[in-house]
Amino acid sequence: LMVWLRRTTHYLFIVVVAVNSTLLTINAGDYTFYTDWAWTSFVVFSVSQSTMLVVGAIYYMLFTGVPGTATYYATIMTIYTWVAKGAWFALGYPYDFIVTPVWIPSAMLLDLTYWATRRNKHAAIIIGGTLVGLSLPIFNMINLLLVRDPLEMAFKYPRPTLPPYMTPIEPQVGKFYNSPVALGSGAGAVLSVPIAALGAKLNTWTYRWMAA
Repeated sequence: LMVWLRRTTHYLFIVVVAVNSTLLTINAGDYTFYTDWAWTSFVVFSVSQSTMLVVGAIYYMLFTGVPGTATYYATIMTIYTWVAKGAWFALGYPYDFIVTPVWIPSAMLLDLTYWATRRNKHAAIIIGGTLVGLSLPIFNMINLLLVRDPLEMAFKYPRPTLPPYMTPIEPQVGKFYNSPVALGSGAGAVLSVPIAALGAKLNTWTYRWMAA
């Protein structure tokens, strides 16, 4: 019975985090995830996605103890988001209305860290968490460069429920800071480490709760 409960709790957690990743992808930056607040939104999105990825991925990886499961988790998140894109498409929006974030390469770096350090949990938290935070904004900016004029897409297909303060604005590049990728990577690298530690602790708490 306890084995069944433990597995059920584990898979429920994975499903909940994966579903939340889809919602966060859509809500952290509508349209193509940086058009609402221009570059400011890109930084906020980068940090939110880095921390969200690392907490679930490290939980899943430490639960199984097998390098590669973080990448598998990121793949689940990606598939869920592509399904959400299909839902928007059914409502009449273009299929590139939401850009699916590039989670998988960052998760691969986490897996490689865990594998290269011979399944060292603390190395995965510190080194792997840092690599996820550093790399995800870079991969996402490359992803955005491949999108056809996302700001035009935002004005052409406005969300009917969008509040006035989230109306898309012209990018003010360099007004507040020069590099949203550098700022997103720096903030993500710092914040992803404690969030990775939280994911590792959630794994411990799950076992303790199930054993109680």
